[in-house]
Order: sequence, then structure tokens, then C-alpha cells
Amino acid sequence: LAGARPEVFFAVDESFYEFIGHDSELISRDMAANLLVFRSLTKFYAIPGLRLGFVAAARNTAARIRQRVLPWSVNTLASEVGAAIVGDAGYGKASRAFVRERRAELEAAFSDLGLKVFPGRANFLLVRLAGKMPDAADLAERMLSRYRIAIRVCANFDGLDGSYFRVAVRGRDENDRLCAALAEILSISVPRPFPGGKKRQKTPALMLQGTSSNAGKSVLTAALGRIFLQDGYRVAPFKAQNMSLNSFVTRDGKEMGRAQVVQAQACRLDPDVRMNPVLLKPASDVGCQVIVNGSPVGNMRVENYIEYKKKAAEAARAAYDSLAAEHDLIILEGAGSPAEVNLKKHDIVNMNMARYADARVLLVGDIDRGGVFASFIGTLEVMEQWERDLVAGFVVNRFRGVADLLDDAYRYTEEFTGKPVLGTVPHLHDLGVPEEDSVSFKAGLFDAVPPTGDHVVIGLIDLPHISNFTDFEPFLAEPDVHLRVIRTVEDLRNADPAALILPGSKNVISDLAFLEQSGLAEEIKSAADSNTVIVGICGGFQMLGRRIADPHGLESAGAVVRALGLLDMETTLAPAKTLLRRTARHLNLDCPVRGYEIHHGRTRSGLFPVLRDGEGGTDGAVSADGLTWGTYLHGIFDDDLFRRRFIDDLRSRNNLAPLEKIVAPYDLEPAFDRLADAVRAGLDMERIYRMLGL
Repeated sequence: LAGARPEVFFAVDESFYEFIGHDSELISRDMAANLLVFRSLTKFYAIPGLRLGFVAAARNTAARIRQRVLPWSVNTLASEVGAAIVGDAGYGKASRAFVRERRAELEAAFSDLGLKVFPGRANFLLVRLAGKMPDAADLAERMLSRYRIAIRVCANFDGLDGSYFRVAVRGRDENDRLCAALAEILSISVPRPFPGGKKRQKTPALMLQGTSSNAGKSVLTAALGRIFLQDGYRVAPFKAQNMSLNSFVTRDGKEMGRAQVVQAQACRLDPDVRMNPVLLKPASDVGCQVIVNGSPVGNMRVENYIEYKKKAAEAARAAYDSLAAEHDLIILEGAGSPAEVNLKKHDIVNMNMARYADARVLLVGDIDRGGVFASFIGTLEVMEQWERDLVAGFVVNRFRGVADLLDDAYRYTEEFTGKPVLGTVPHLHDLGVPEEDSVSFKAGLFDAVPPTGDHVVIGLIDLPHISNFTDFEPFLAEPDVHLRVIRTVEDLRNADPAALILPGSKNVISDLAFLEQSGLAEEIKSAADSNTVIVGICGGFQMLGRRIADPHGLESAGAVVRALGLLDMETTLAPAKTLLRRTARHLNLDCPVRGYEIHHGRTRSGLFPVLRDGEGGTDGAVSADGLTWGTYLHGIFDDDLFRRRFIDDLRSRNNLAPLEKIVAPYDLEPAFDRLADAVRAGLDMERIYRMLGL
């Protein structure tokens, strides 16, 4: 046609041509001099704000056009973006596949509604109303006012009348909303769910994500669990993947994160590994032990775990489905922040899990750190649209002051993001609820002023790879104990403790090296020589022996290292992990104890054991003078009677009269109720209930 009419310029609009997926038949090196082909990058590449496109023409024609183009027709940002996106073949392939699948679903749904759909290849559909249906303008007005959905009326297109409209092909949830709204307005009942519709009714779910690590998600998850429990719901916690050195053994001998154990207790449930199907226990800066459904699957470096994540995600989703089927409501917890863009591609715990669970997301920010409103806005800015759609609102956590002073910031945040602030939780002191992991511990969670009356000092060595620090949290409530965290030789000398505790460790060999290099090893030996009671728990117990061997390379390159030598025993790290719960008697203090074991070590000792159970089994070792002892048993100090017996023994050794009665019961129930009351008062629970459909 162009060749037959050389005196006419032919302008061809190919703005949506990229949706077809093959090269244009018109753009070539030998184009006719009177042919112009226009392309828009704003449509296919979704960059309407940059207003970027181009025209293809024969060389001489292009030169003539260039003489008439404004000097700055494209700004620098648009130019850089354009150069980057046109060569992104992966984006093109994925986008065409997405549009093709969603378009087919939408066409089928419209056919069920009795609408005439015209075939097309782009990311929109041309539709015609039929029979006694309203005209497109009336339909558009009702869709917008009633459902806040805009459709394009096509009455002003040449050749079309008031029965035509156009809609964009969008994601499944949005397409379903569109179809449901059309069905209601047109008073049409569809014979089956829309093709993109949900395949099953999901259990109501609420997810807490944070603008950062340690924003308070774990504690708020426990609080909401107790609130919904108080209101009569069967509620359970869930965290798809947790990275923590604080773990616990369930009744069936499986390992899970302590944070989900605490949350289960808040919901008055027995801890279940389905609540934390994937647990990562860091063993080095670039590697960790991976535990799936309560059992170790191996030690992995970061790159190995990323490859394994597909299997981890499948396990997490299966665990979630099983747990959700047994409860009225699930409270999910995210990890870190959904704004960590380097992790989003293989995320299994934040937004991808929220989407799978159909969960509404509350974004939690710690105002005590500062910049909380910038964090809210910035987090949403790096999200994709489908992620933003899942966010129901924000929660300001750990606020000190008068909440009304934040009203202006709340209004600004909602105006900027379209998301409301759903509550302000005050800074809660002395919660009495165990914290999630070592972030809080390293930040000084246990640091406190000494009691004013008679008391004993118990020193707790802060190891680089400390695990299960919550073993010693019950001491914080005792009025006659000052629990001192020991980080340096000077700390230990200044503390002059009546007892010194070596806690659990995820990397005993590395932490032993730290004790040697810091000078703490010699100082601990000096404390033992001066009649200080020395206690080792799990990894700390192994450190008290003469040597530790790692023949299978679990924590080293097969090293054999010298330990502190305070107990005559040797430990070999074995591949099989011991996971069990035990009830026994502490022979030194003649008192019943209970707890759980999580360790790779196998320890041989010629010393007397420190624990003996009812079946004749033994654990641990104790020195001849009874001053140095160790055990593999975590949670041993949770028992009120044993903890008081231990403290009273220290009091007697330091010329203080023993109290001989329990003065600080370690009971989490009142703590959970206090926490729930404070959080309920701070959150708009009525609005949260509405958004959950409860």
C-alpha cells in the first residue's frame, strides 16, 4: 500500500506489538520512505510516568524527522531506563505468559456472564454488552461508585456504540473482583467459580511483618494469639522459616524455634513443629544448620540453602495447610523485613507466604529506634503492587510518650501510602515473656541494676554463638539475684560472681577460641580455683572438659581442641543429633529437674554424673568438691524449686541465710495476660476483626 501511494505518509501504531512476541513485519532496514511505525514502551514495560517510545523509519526519513524534534524530547532517566528494559528478554517472556494465562481466564469468565468478548493479543479486552444489559456508561458509573473499579467506555471510538467497554487484564485477585462486581450489577449467577478464583476457602490469617529485625514481631504475635484466645477463637502461631539459636524439643523429639514455643504457650497449645517448619541455626557467618519439620537435613552455606529453598517452601506450605485445617485463625510472623530486596526472589517467609495463606499483613515498626514513619513509607516503596495490596496497615511499636502527639504523622503516612496506622503499642518494661533470639540479648536485654538488698551475683558468659540464652531468663525475676552478663575479663573481675555459667553454643570450637583469645579462659579457671561455682549447660558443659574432637567437621575442619580442663571428660561431636526431653534428679542439690537436650556431642567421663533419671539413665558430670558441674539439659532453671535450691546454695556459700521458699514463680500465664491487655488497648482490634471477616 505504501509502495502504491508514495505521496502519502503512512503512520502505523504498534504500541502494543510487544505482546505478540515476534518481530514486526514492517520495521526493517529497507523500509519505505513514506512509512512510519510507532512504538510505545510505556504499555508493555509498565512505565507510563516516563512517557517513553520511538518511531521507526527509513534512514533519510528519520533524519528529516530528527530535525524537527525538540532537543530534549527524552529525559536522562527515561533514556537510561529505556536502554535497560528493551534488552530484557526474560521480562518479555514472563509478561507474555502471564497476560496470556490471565486473559484466557478472564475471557472464560466473561463468557459465563453472557458478555461478548472480542479476541485480542494485548493486555486488555474489548467487550460488548448484550440484550437488556445497561449501557457501558451506566455500567461504568455503577462500577466506580459501588466497587471503585474503573472500566473504559468505548462509545467515542469510531464504529462503536454505547454497548462497548474495555478492561485491562490484571492479576487473578483483581480479575476476580472485576467479575464478581459485574455479576452483581448484571444480576447474573455464574455456574462455577471464576477461573482465577480461589480453589478452597482459606482459614482466616493475620501476618505480622517488620520494617526491620527485632521490631517486636514475635512478642506482638504472642500478644495477638492470647487476645484471640481470650475472645474464644482456636488460634495458632506460624513462622515458615526462623533463623535462631534458641530452640526447643517437642514431646515427639522434634526441634523448633523457641519464639514459636512461647507463642504456642500464649495460645495455650502444645508446641508443634508445624508452627515453625523450617529452622535455621547459624553455625558461621556464611552457613547454618537447616532443620525441616523438626529434623536436621544438613549444614549448608548460603548458596546451597538458596538452591534448597524450593523444597523448604513446599515443607512450609504443607505444614501451614495442616495446621490451618485444625484452627479458626492463624497468626503468622514474618522474618527480618519484606524490604530486603536481595532476598525477595527466593522469599518463603514474608510476602510469598502471606499470599499463600491469604493473610492480611500488619507492618510493625520500632519507633524507639527512630525513623519509623520513613521506614513504613520506604518499605512500601520497594514492594511490588501485589505486595502492597496485602498490607492492611501499620503498627507503631515501643512508643514512649503521649500517643496523640503522633496524629499528624499518622495522617501523613495514610495520605502518602493509602494505608492506616492501626495502633500504637507502648514500650513495655519487664514483660516477663521470653525474647526471640540473641539480637535482644546482645543488645543488653539482661543488663540490669543490682538488687538493693542481700543478693548473690550470677555471671553469664556471653559467647559469640550463644544459644538458648532463655535458659537463664528466670533468674531475672528473682529478687535476691543479680544476673551479670560477662563479656570481657574486666567484667568478670568486677562482678566477682558467686556462680559462673557457661551457656549453650552453636559452635563450641569457635567459642572456645574466643575464650582463649579474650583471656576469659584463664579468668574462668582462676574463678574455679577461688571456689566459685562453675556451671556448664550443653555446649558450656562440653567446654568444661579436657578436649573436644570434631572428626566429622561439623564445626571445624576436623579439629581436636583443648577445652578448659575443669572436669575430667572428653567430648566427640557426632553427626546424629540428640533430641529428647528428660525428667531426672539433680544429685548434688537433691532436687527433681526437667528439660530438654539438643546436641551433637557424645561425652565420656570418669566422674560422677550430676543427673539420674528414673530409668537409671545419667547425664552430665560433677567435680569431687561439687563446685563445678555441667549438664546437657536445657531449661533446667525453669523449675521454681530447683532454681531456688540452686540460689539458696549460693547464699549459704556466701554467708547469707537461705530463703527456703519460692519467691518468684516462673509462670508465663500472668505475663501473657498483661501483654494482651496492653496490646489490646493499643490496637484498633475492632478494625482488625473486620478486615479478617471475624
